[in-house]
Formats: sequence, C-alpha cells, structure tokens
Amino acid sequence: MANVVVVGSQWGDEGKGKIVDWLSAQADVVVRFQGGHNAGHTLVIDGAVYKLSLLPSGVLRSGKLSVIGNGVVLDPHALLEEIDRLHQQGVAITPDNLRVAENAPLILALHRELDGFRESSNAGAIGTTKRGIGPAYEDKVGRRAIRVMDLADLDTLPAKIERLLAHHNALRRGHGLDEVDPDALCDELAALAPRVLPYMDTVWALLDDKRREGRRILFEGAQGALLDIDHGTYPYVTSSNTVAAQAATGSGLGPGAIDYVLGICKAYTTRVGGGPFPTEQDNEIGHRIGDRGREFGTVTGRRRRCGWFDAVLVRQTVRTSGITGLALTKLDILDGFEEIKVCVGYRLDGAEIDYLPAGEAAQARVEPI
Repeated sequence: MANVVVVGSQWGDEGKGKIVDWLSAQADVVVRFQGGHNAGHTLVIDGAVYKLSLLPSGVLRSGKLSVIGNGVVLDPHALLEEIDRLHQQGVAITPDNLRVAENAPLILALHRELDGFRESSNAGAIGTTKRGIGPAYEDKVGRRAIRVMDLADLDTLPAKIERLLAHHNALRRGHGLDEVDPDALCDELAALAPRVLPYMDTVWALLDDKRREGRRILFEGAQGALLDIDHGTYPYVTSSNTVAAQAATGSGLGPGAIDYVLGICKAYTTRVGGGPFPTEQDNEIGHRIGDRGREFGTVTGRRRRCGWFDAVLVRQTVRTSGITGLALTKLDILDGFEEIKVCVGYRLDGAEIDYLPAGEAAQARVEPI
C-alpha cells in the first residue's frame, strides 16, 4: 500500500469513515488534514458503534499513530470530550497514539457564537453546523488565531488574545453582543493547556520521519470535494480546501509524498444545507432514498437532501482532486427501484455542458440530463 489520500467526491457523507477504517488496517499512520468537528464518521466495529468528529479513524485500531494536521481547526473542548467518550468505550487515546500539530488554530467559544449568530440571521445563513469552523478559519488567514503552541507559552498568550479580541469585540459590539473578557479567555485556555499539550508535536517533521522510515501513511479528509472553498459550489461550501491537494498543505508533507488518491462516492447523491443540487429529488423518491440510506447527519442529525447519481459532478471532482480510483458505496440502497437515473450532462440556457459552472446564478439554472 502506498501513501493514500481518501477524499469525498461529492458533497460529503459518502461513507469515507468505513473505507478509511478498512484501509487503516494496512497503514501505519492516519492523518486528518482539514476541517474541524463539523463532520462526522460513524463506525461499527465488532458490534460497537463509534462516532468520531475530530479524531482520525485510525484511533480505533491498536498500533496505529493518528495525527491531526495543521490544516484542521481544533476545538480543544471537543477534542477532550471525544477522547473522554472513547475512553468510556474502552478505546485508549494517549500521546503515544495521537499527535496534534503545534500550528493548528484553535476554535474558541467566540467562534461558535459568531457562527450561530450568522446562521440565525436571514442574510448570513448558508447551513453550517454552527461549530465555529468558518470564523476560526477567518482568524487563521487574518493572522490573529490562537494556535495549539500558544498554550505552551502562557506569558505571551494575553497579548495574542488582545490582538484577537481587538477584532472580535468590535464585531460583537456591532452585532449587539457582549464583549469577551480577555482575562476569562486566558484563564480558560490556561486550564486546558495541561490536557492538550501532551499531544502537541511538530507534525510536518514527524510525518517526514515516518515517510523516510518507509511507513505507510493514510490521509483522511472530511466533507467532500464539492464543498471545497475554491472548487466547490461557492458560497455554499465549507471553509477549508477539501480536495486531495490539501493533504500536503494540511499536514506539511510535500505533494510528492502522495502516491494514490482514492475518491469515495455513493451510488446516489446527497448534500446538507443550502446550495445547488441539480439531481435533487425533493419528493417521495428522495425521501425513500434517505430513509433506506439512513441519511441523517452524524454531527447534527439533520436529514440530508437526496437525489440521483450525478456523473457530471463526480467526473469534475476526479479532475480537481486528481483521483486515481473510486470506491462506490451504498449501491444496495437502490435495490427495489424500478428505475434508476444517472445524470450524464447538464442543460444551461438551452445549451448542453459537461461541467457545473462556477457562478451561483448559473448553477441554479442548470438542468440535469
């Protein structure tokens, strides 16, 4: 087995978790390279059900090293809660089998509050999970994020919090929200530090050492390629790059370390939240697919929108992610349908096209063939 990147080739929820779990049996290291605790995997192993949102799927297998890369935005409370929950299920998570990138940005309560405020307003809602993912990525690119490594230097933390709150408290005042107390935030992070810091590592160097040792590395993505901030159905996308190239950026390994890209797709199509969906069946067929496929979000419990398989979109994500091979899941859900439809092209303003246009207005007018 070469170093493999596993990505979703639709809008997420394609069944990546079970494929990653199967592949992790042959891997030495499993790396999560983007997203946050806004995406979930449900795994069933020997009859036990495990729900993962932030931790790589490899944590469920003994002898595997799991890594959270710098491309992930990390909610420290969510991380510790997930570790504690797995401990209760008999899965030991220790610094020996989990490492977290020192330069991963943190998701704070103020990020979750801002995310929820935007989603509750008609102008800002796009269907996020309200977990603070987008605002945390905004602070990362705005160069004001608090990162994991900052928990190890509490003397400089107040100044970094002050820089962060210069932005957020002004924003909160404009929205009529209470300002964040910098001392309270500093105390909260200082209290978390002793539990989070034992997992911290210089991940890019760690992974380079593992690669040079000949270890097999499995890169695990969250969401799907059509939710990529650059290549997805913007603005109805997530806040990170979900295409396979992010495995390199989000872990610190160069692209030359990637040998194979495996795309996961369902035999039909689903998506969560708003945005275009050319093959959507908002009818009895779509509800039947959703009920049979148990299409409810692992993290939110929301019913997913369902529709027929869209070959145009999958061909497009094969190209944008450089997918080498595809794994098709949930084919059995279509058992019993007298007719199964597959979208083979689009019609836009009377002309046939073989791709989904980038513009939001054009995407809304696309008709499936």
